[in-house]
Amino acid sequence: MSDIKKAVLAYSGGLDTSVILKWLQDTYQCEVVTFTADLGQGDELEAARPKALQFGITPENIYIEDLREEFVRDFVFPMFRANTVYEGEYLLGTSIARPLIAKRMIEIANFTGAEAVAHGATGKGNDQVRFELGAYALRPDIRIIAPWREWDLLSREKLLAYAERHGIPVEMKHRQGGSPYSMDANLLHISYEGRHLEDPAAEAEESMWRWTVSPEAAPDAAEYVDLEFAKGDLVAINGQRMPAHELLAMLNQLGGKHGIGRIDLVENRYVGMKSRGCYETPGGTILLPAHRAIESITLDREVAHLKDDLMPRYASLIYNGYWWSPERRAVQTLIDHTQQSVNGWVRVKLYKGNVIVVGRDSQTDSLFDSTIATFEDDAGAYDHRDAGGFIKLNALRMRIAANLASRKS
Repeated sequence: MSDIKKAVLAYSGGLDTSVILKWLQDTYQCEVVTFTADLGQGDELEAARPKALQFGITPENIYIEDLREEFVRDFVFPMFRANTVYEGEYLLGTSIARPLIAKRMIEIANFTGAEAVAHGATGKGNDQVRFELGAYALRPDIRIIAPWREWDLLSREKLLAYAERHGIPVEMKHRQGGSPYSMDANLLHISYEGRHLEDPAAEAEESMWRWTVSPEAAPDAAEYVDLEFAKGDLVAINGQRMPAHELLAMLNQLGGKHGIGRIDLVENRYVGMKSRGCYETPGGTILLPAHRAIESITLDREVAHLKDDLMPRYASLIYNGYWWSPERRAVQTLIDHTQQSVNGWVRVKLYKGNVIVVGRDSQTDSLFDSTIATFEDDAGAYDHRDAGGFIKLNALRMRIAANLASRKS
């Protein structure tokens, strides 16, 4: 019998986590607290409550919480201040949700007196790393239960058989093969992996996509959208201010309407394997170039370049589960310092899968000086003769090397 008396389970109410709930009760004989996070995935989250009650979970041990605003405000937006992209394409929609879930699980464990947290991530994936690194960072003595690393229910058939034996309701879609994809959704993105997509040469079926129309089916007329930023964060769309999660939801609707935000990539997982996935991130795909556009006129050149140098490392920290690490916090402090002057508006044109920046301005923090940058008469604002000495000084080392090479030949 285990010495774990109580465990907090990340619970969706689906087949896998319902099996895990019963397995925890049987294997660890512990009291289970279920935690279901609403991150904007759009599922009927309340369905988790009756399912948990069916397995004897007391009402006070069922946590279903709306974390959408905290998710966007404290995790998505800070990440976009850094213009974060992993391996050149991935906007980290799954990765950025995990530290928030880990944080809330630990808070619930502390509140309820639980010694352990449990999750349904497999031993092949990145999520096990993200959940557990976050949990250990926030509570070093926490116990981790990862059923996929312990049990022998390693196939869909075994999971279904276990469910049948223990009276766990199995929806017809699971009996008939279920979704052809493994999916994860939140306000930033929806991901698709597995089955048909395990062949990297196979094109994703059009019927797979849920948030976006195909570019071919998008409207024939472009749509112009004004985005307002304050200290690097989106604060209004077309002059309308609203909470962070509502802003991202609106961007998702705009992007999905115009076929924006689909990617198909093979990424390098933390555990060492390559994995093919398809992602829909319509709002993030609009936000990224818009944020870079307002930075282009408000950030000093070398500060902007320093941010670009740091971004791949920052992206890897998030992808690999180090959100709560001291190095991520340190980089975030620097990034946030740079964003104090990132204030103004950006106009984008949305058209058939494309996001085109067509204007930007900052009334308070623009470093763009048209009297210097002009191709017309600048009235002496810039002395062209200064460039000659600058170029010669920068060429000096190459001229010395070329003279040496000439003498040797």
